[in-house]
Amino acid sequence: MDPAEPGLVIIGAGHAGGAAAAFLRQYGWKGGITLLGEEPGLPYQRPPLSKAWLKGEATAESLLLRPARFYAQYAIETRLGTTAVAIDRAAQVVRLGDGTALPYARLILATGAAPRRLGLAGEAFANVLTLRHAADADALARVLGPGRRLAIIGAGYIGLEVAASARALGGAAVVIEREARVLARVAGLALSGFLAAQHRARGVEILTGAGVEAIEGRDGLATGLLLQDGRRLGCDAVLVGVGAAPNEAMALAAGLDAGGGVAVDLAARTSDPLIYAIGDCTRRPLPLYGREVRLESVPNAIEQAKQAAADICGRPPPLPEVPWFWSDQYELRLQMAGLAFDPAEAVLRGDPDSASFAVFHLDAAQRVLAVEAVNAPADFMAGRVMVAKQMQVAPAALRDPAQSLKDLCA
Repeated sequence: MDPAEPGLVIIGAGHAGGAAAAFLRQYGWKGGITLLGEEPGLPYQRPPLSKAWLKGEATAESLLLRPARFYAQYAIETRLGTTAVAIDRAAQVVRLGDGTALPYARLILATGAAPRRLGLAGEAFANVLTLRHAADADALARVLGPGRRLAIIGAGYIGLEVAASARALGGAAVVIEREARVLARVAGLALSGFLAAQHRARGVEILTGAGVEAIEGRDGLATGLLLQDGRRLGCDAVLVGVGAAPNEAMALAAGLDAGGGVAVDLAARTSDPLIYAIGDCTRRPLPLYGREVRLESVPNAIEQAKQAAADICGRPPPLPEVPWFWSDQYELRLQMAGLAFDPAEAVLRGDPDSASFAVFHLDAAQRVLAVEAVNAPADFMAGRVMVAKQMQVAPAALRDPAQSLKDLCA
C-alpha cells in the first residue's frame, strides 16, 4: 500500500467502525485504512457498560474488541482522540478538529448516536448523567453503591439494566417512565409486565405514566426530581435514559441523504457512491418488513460492517440477517429476534412464573414476525429461524410444550 495514496477513512471507532476495519482486511482490501475515534481508547464493547463494567466485573482490557497488536499487524492506522468536523465531498477530504484535512478514496461513516436530552431545568447539574461511553460509565459508577439512590428517567433497556446494577451494588433505584408501561416502544405486553414485576420484586421503584417537570438541586448537584403531578422524589444522582439520536449532522452538512439516520441501501452505500454508513447512525432498508428503520444494536453494526466491506472489496454481499437484540438483567437473559410491526396475536410459550418463557408475535396470516425469549435460548433460536423464513405457524403448536420447535423449523 502506498502511504501517499488516499486510502479508506472510517469516521467512528466504535463497534461498527472497528468491525469494518477488520472485515476490510479479511476481505482483501490492500489500501490504507485510517480509523478516526473521538475517544482516547481503542474500539471496545459498549453493552457491558451498563452491567459488568458498573459492577466491577470487567476490565478495560476485557472490553476491547481487539488488542492493540491487531491494528499494527494489519496496518490499520488508529487516530484516537481525533474529531472529524466536516466532509468535503468535492475535494474528497475529511476536515479534522485540528484544522488538518485527511484525503480519502472511500469513506465509511460509523458516527453512532448520542443520548437524547430532555431540556429540563436542572439537567446541567454535574450528577445528571447519560450512558454511552466508558467515561459515562465511570461517572455513573462513582454515584452508585450502598446508601445511594439513583433516579432513572426512562424505562428502556439501558434504564432497566442500570437499575439492576444499582441494586446489585446495594443501592436504591427509582425508574420514572412517561408511558403506561416499561419498554413500551420496544417490547410486547407480556415481556414488559414480566420485567416490571421482576424489578419491583427486587426493590426497584417503578413509576409509569409519570412525567418529569424539573430536576431540583443545590450547589451544582441534583438532589431530586419534581414530577408533573407535583410529587417530589429525592435522589443522589440522575440518569437520563430516553434513547439516542443518530449523529448525522456531518452527513447532512455534506449534502448526503439523511434525516432520522443516514440513508443507506443493502450494501451500506449512501447517496454518494464513495461514502458508506454503518451502525447506529444509519437508516436502513429491511426487506423482510418492507420498510426502512434505524436499528441500535451490536448485531446490526456488525452486519452493516460486513455489507460495506464486501461491497468495497467487490465480494458477494453477506446473507441478510434477522435483526436481533439481547439484554441481561439480574439472572435474566433476554433475547429478541425480529420486529413486531403490527402484530395480530402474541402467543405465550412456557410459564413466566418459572422465569423461562417465550412470546411469539404473529401477523394476521400467522407468520412469525418476532420472538421475545427469557432464559429460553432454544425458543429464541427457533424463533429467529421462523422469522427469517416468514413461517406460518399455528398458535396451538407454539403454545404446546411437547411440540419441538426445532422440528417445526425443519
